[in-house]
Amino acid sequence: MTITIELDFITIAEAADLIAERKLSPIELTKAKLARVDALDSQINAFTTLTPELALQQAQAAEQDITSGRYRGPMHGIPFGLKDLYDTAGILTTAHSKVCIDNIPSEDAAVTEKLYAAGGVLLGKLATTEFAHGGPSLDAPWPPARNPWNPEHYTGGSSSGSASAVAAGLVLGALGTDTGGSVRTPAAFCGVTGLKPTYGLVSRYGVIPNSFSFDHCGPLTWTAEDCAIVLQAIAGYDPRDSASVLCPIPDYRAALKADIRGLRIGVIRHFWEEDLQVSAEMAQAMETALDILRRLGAKIEDARMRPLQDYLDVKRTIGETEIFCVHQKDLIARPGDFGMHFLAQALAGCLFEATEYVQAQRERRLMQAEMEPLYKKYDVLVTATSSPAPRLDRHPILSGWIKPSIYTAFSVTGGPCVAICNGFTRDGLPLSMQIAGRPFDDQTVLHVAYAYEQATLWRKRRPALVAHAPSVPVSPPPHPSDIAVDATTREIVDQHARRAGLKLNDMQFALLCEVAPYALAMARRIRRDRSRSDEPANVFRFGAT
Repeated sequence: MTITIELDFITIAEAADLIAERKLSPIELTKAKLARVDALDSQINAFTTLTPELALQQAQAAEQDITSGRYRGPMHGIPFGLKDLYDTAGILTTAHSKVCIDNIPSEDAAVTEKLYAAGGVLLGKLATTEFAHGGPSLDAPWPPARNPWNPEHYTGGSSSGSASAVAAGLVLGALGTDTGGSVRTPAAFCGVTGLKPTYGLVSRYGVIPNSFSFDHCGPLTWTAEDCAIVLQAIAGYDPRDSASVLCPIPDYRAALKADIRGLRIGVIRHFWEEDLQVSAEMAQAMETALDILRRLGAKIEDARMRPLQDYLDVKRTIGETEIFCVHQKDLIARPGDFGMHFLAQALAGCLFEATEYVQAQRERRLMQAEMEPLYKKYDVLVTATSSPAPRLDRHPILSGWIKPSIYTAFSVTGGPCVAICNGFTRDGLPLSMQIAGRPFDDQTVLHVAYAYEQATLWRKRRPALVAHAPSVPVSPPPHPSDIAVDATTREIVDQHARRAGLKLNDMQFALLCEVAPYALAMARRIRRDRSRSDEPANVFRFGAT
């Protein structure tokens, strides 16, 4: 009897079981996904580079291995995509920037190596915001990724193509990076599951950096179970990454259970009720989700962290300084090759003083220490996300400076955090929540996410895309903003830009002047009265031998 298998929205777990039982061919699955990319990607622009020849070669090799009894595990024969920051030997790696338009690495990133070793099939490289920073640039060599639920809306950044491709069923899983929410934001906006693993759990080697202090590599998939499968393949110590931690790697998929009776959940309610104003639909989705977790037997109570602005001040002061240093040579030599969204973020790195950077790193260490009582009292922490997705033409270029981000706190504290769908708006856009946990307890975070997904029907709902439909036109949001900048601020900006070696044109200088009041205010808010012995979070340590 012939069995018909629906491949458009098959999950990794479903496909892996069928492949292991030899009921599904990796070649058949890969061809189906390549055909779906051909039919739909012109509407959502998830891919920057497609690798069909390599994918079919890898699928053929996977099928031969499996037929010969050399099955490697649940990623064997699974089509996936990589955010276009991950090095791929012999394959263009652009960071979605003109600066890297001809960058072809000679070796693979650590995560690329691991996914190949697990038998994964690379369909191609996926769109990002430029160098994983800023917003949806319409002045980049490739168009920004679109949201499959409504292509007039943003995917979130910076792992934009990764979330879009998973939501649209173009790939079964994708890798993103998360520095201040860059896995979780697009996961939330596109209704997929996105995990920021514990800092140091997954190697960053061979990934174009954004911030050395905050960069995480993590999976975006349709379900928590699929996230666990991908995490299993990519986690582990790597001496090539100075932040990598040698620690036991549990069986993440085996830890998934629908039963969460007795688990203690702290709800960081003030993030969405006091620090930010979320939509009524988002607030209601959170209350409904908490009720479901209670019915599943979890013990729920409100908890508090610092205000979101505190975490953003620390993250921006550190992160913008670091990304400016990463790109300083090119910002001096070729600033016009960067897009305006990137410049609106990264140029501000020249405004922070060395003392402010160190004080922010000291504050970060104290913020991490403040989490210990919460980790002892609760198994996980739950809060909202920033969903639903805004329209692309209403995403202001300075949005990242104007209000706090609900994702930043768990970037600063460094533990695992997953974003999962918890509803939809009346207009059909996804809503989402975050589940965070203790460092290196990623399995409990995924356990709670899995239990919630099993108790709800949100994973049954998928975006409706029509094959070969025309792309929806989108206009860029208005800019400049006509913000008045006083003479003193302009003088400060001019001094810092000159000292950093920058030679900016009038538009670039005006952009930096617009950002400056926000950046300088963040630096001023960083505490300067800590004890002499309070160390920064980035103190030097010898690596493992």
